[in-house]
Amino acid sequence: MKFSEQTEARLARLIESRPPGHLRSALVPMLLFIQDEVGAITPEVVEEVCQRLGVSRRDVEEVVSYYSMLRRKPAGRYHIQICTNISCMLVGGAELFEHACRKLGIGHHGVTEDGMFSLEEVECIGACCWGPAMQVNYDYHHHVTPEVFDRLIEQLRDNGGKARER
Repeated sequence: MKFSEQTEARLARLIESRPPGHLRSALVPMLLFIQDEVGAITPEVVEEVCQRLGVSRRDVEEVVSYYSMLRRKPAGRYHIQICTNISCMLVGGAELFEHACRKLGIGHHGVTEDGMFSLEEVECIGACCWGPAMQVNYDYHHHVTPEVFDRLIEQLRDNGGKARER
């Protein structure tokens, strides 16, 4: 399996930075880099990672099944994660997630028909003091109200938002 020049360079640097006998420590970052390009962890991706790192299929499958940020099916162009853990919940995180479901017409792990947005309810994104918090791709948003959410969605629809494309 061949990836873009940029991803191939990242994968090479990742492998080169590991001490001999410790390639397995590159497993999670490698999966994330590839997922960013391919969109999901497919059976072909699993095989490729096994070959590049010299690990078993079971090793890769265990990691993919454990980490919630690794996906088996592609996310939308803008992947929205809304925290509903206790800190965010106390200041409206659950209501924000429900609002997002209605606004986008999808639920947890859903993808809009146009492939523009995907939505995920998450336990914590490490922004407990700034809740309700959400992440769009790799960009964080704090103190998000339904009105702020709606404005952000419209900006992203117009491709004027700050969120990075996958």
